[in-house]
Amino acid sequence: MAPIPGSGLAKGLAVTLRTMTRKSVTAQYPDTQPELPPRSRGVIGLFEENCTVCMLCARECPDWCIYIDSHKETVPPAAPGGRERSRNVLDRFAIDFSLCMYCGICIEVCPFDALFWSPEFEYAETDIRDLTHERDKLREWMWTVPAPPALDAGAEEPKEVAAARKTADKLAAAQAAEPGQAAGTQRAGEPGQPDGPGQPGTPRQPGTPRQPGTPGQEGRA
Repeated sequence: MAPIPGSGLAKGLAVTLRTMTRKSVTAQYPDTQPELPPRSRGVIGLFEENCTVCMLCARECPDWCIYIDSHKETVPPAAPGGRERSRNVLDRFAIDFSLCMYCGICIEVCPFDALFWSPEFEYAETDIRDLTHERDKLREWMWTVPAPPALDAGAEEPKEVAAARKTADKLAAAQAAEPGQAAGTQRAGEPGQPDGPGQPGTPRQPGTPRQPGTPGQEGRA
């Protein structure tokens, strides 16, 4: 069926009329805060304890807006006779949000979950140089990061949890089997109980004839 000429124009005018008759609502910001999605990309929070100064975030950043400084520190051996180890200690972690394009690559490539999205967006400054925020400010934003969404009930269990559960089940099965094995060994080795009829070195009940081929039977009529 061929479309009626002018039907598209009529539909567009209908949408316009419905919008014109609808009452407009203006949110009076900042008195009224906007309702943002729970996983909004506001700023990037830093969980400093997880950072190992691997520099992956700074290398993968397309804008080169992440600045990291560190130094090496010698760690004494954990046990006597061990060797000393060196580790990287974070001195500076800063993000220049005047250059950041909020792509999230730094958060995705971080192997130790040290960077997170925070829904905070009120960090405007009058001077562009003040948009470079150091690790103290990034840590404050970390506490505004929402909790991760719950897993789907039908989702596959993470491999790490599945491996840990499998190992725990094997350990529990081994511990449960140990008392039974110990009891069976004790019953088999109790004094006065033969391990089997006719076996050498086992006591013989009185009146029980010897089996053919047992020691002591040869040479007797």
